[in-house]
Amino acid sequence: MAKAEVQRPGTGPGEPDSERREEFRTLSGLPVARVYRPQDVADLDYERDLGDPGQFPFTRGPYATMYRGRLWTMRQFAGFGTAEESNARYKYLLEHGQTGLSVAFDFPTLLGYDSDHPRSEGEVGKDGVAIDTLADMETLFDGIPLDQVTTSMTINSPAAILFAMYLAVAEKQGVAWDRISGTIQNDILKEYTAQKTYIFPPRPSMRLITDVFGFCSRHVPRWNTISISGYHIREAGATAVQELAFTLADGFEYVKAGIEAGLDVDSFVPRLSFFWDIHMDFFEEIAKLRAARRIWARELRERFGARDPRSWAMRFHCQTAGCSLTAQQPENNVVRVTLQALAAVLGGTQSLHTNSMDEALALPTEKAVRIALRTQQIIAEESGVPNTIDPLAGSYFVEALTDTMEAQAYEYFRRIEQQGGVIPAIENGFFAREIAEASYRHQLALKRGDVTVVGVNKYVQEDEAPQPILRIDPGIEKKQVERLRRVKAERDNARVERCLKELAAAARGTENLMPYILEAVRAYASEGEIVGALKDVFGVYREEPIY
Repeated sequence: MAKAEVQRPGTGPGEPDSERREEFRTLSGLPVARVYRPQDVADLDYERDLGDPGQFPFTRGPYATMYRGRLWTMRQFAGFGTAEESNARYKYLLEHGQTGLSVAFDFPTLLGYDSDHPRSEGEVGKDGVAIDTLADMETLFDGIPLDQVTTSMTINSPAAILFAMYLAVAEKQGVAWDRISGTIQNDILKEYTAQKTYIFPPRPSMRLITDVFGFCSRHVPRWNTISISGYHIREAGATAVQELAFTLADGFEYVKAGIEAGLDVDSFVPRLSFFWDIHMDFFEEIAKLRAARRIWARELRERFGARDPRSWAMRFHCQTAGCSLTAQQPENNVVRVTLQALAAVLGGTQSLHTNSMDEALALPTEKAVRIALRTQQIIAEESGVPNTIDPLAGSYFVEALTDTMEAQAYEYFRRIEQQGGVIPAIENGFFAREIAEASYRHQLALKRGDVTVVGVNKYVQEDEAPQPILRIDPGIEKKQVERLRRVKAERDNARVERCLKELAAAARGTENLMPYILEAVRAYASEGEIVGALKDVFGVYREEPIY
């Protein structure tokens, strides 16, 4: 489609003859014209480029009724300290109207270390909940019927292990696997690019992911087997355009891996979901989400040959941008989060987490979490925004910006293919260099004042009053280590040893590893022990430094 020209038409009577800036751009650096006209979307074809909600190419949303039929799931990412403390926070959130759980794990858990490992020292329960064995997962969901909530778990390299623990808890509750629903992040490719909580090299990691795809397609049909995440890519410093392109490229790589593993494309793709970061540039974020749906639908139908419309329809969770929150004047974050949440809803999200105002300082307090949840509820119940679907469709600006972001994404796809594909582009540092350069440019813009962050580089307030924050009891680590040692002393250690040996043997072959991981979990093998058995076969990933 024709691109909008950055131009200055003649000023009208009484208008100033100059503008505040020489040029206006989005946070991704895309030019923004003074005004958009019909010629900027002259090539727009309704059926080809938009379609009705719930119809190809799903630009306007994956469901025909969208929020008129059902509001988005309201989640608050939560987890800290011990499983008992996190369980209490989950019950608090459910009592206050949250409709889905979202589990944050501590860094030792993310990296596959038990709480008693030397590398876990000082980190246990600090940035999420510590989960070492099935006993912890049982406590985490004690009194929470798994057939009555949806649960999202942000875990990647050891995702199959934590998912197996969740399935084992469902068994103990007497809940059939076909009655549970939720999402496991399970997105390892962005870990090499952004968050860096990888364990194994890319290729065996992809095997674990496709094993989850295959297992769930047969046994856990309502579970979203992966949440392909742009969130962490954006938080690492990427632009909205890079987040769009790199995340979709990862998604296509997972589709290829599933097909190469012998799965029919329509048997697993309908359970793939996405996870987007919603930043401060309101219209750019909306355009990003609309472009993402359109690209995914087109590529799945035309490139991968999917025939089931559910494979074409991208579903996703959104979270407001943690990297946009400021420790300075933290009350301002309430406004930031509100704008970001509104953009996510106007962009058609299926699930939403709103950050708390104090998260730039520490894990959120209950009061801050409640305000963040109420933000979603006010948008849902008071604003009228959910009453019509995709109300910005047809806007000259939004449609032109959607087209521009789509074109920029395809340019990145071309460059990724020049690298040999996603995994070679990870291994040669292409993604890391692109993100680092974008982050550097953004920091320079902040320093120059080209980008404003209220309270940081403009409207600064001296001598701010200290903000009450949540503090994690340092005694938690000792308590968690003692719990782990007790479980290891009371379990059948011969059974654990047998399960770990069988898992390692299967890892050397080509069998689906989920049944073996499940047996180890049921025997109360720890996460660290299961990861250790797989490390012996798969090895560990070492990142090449990028200079």
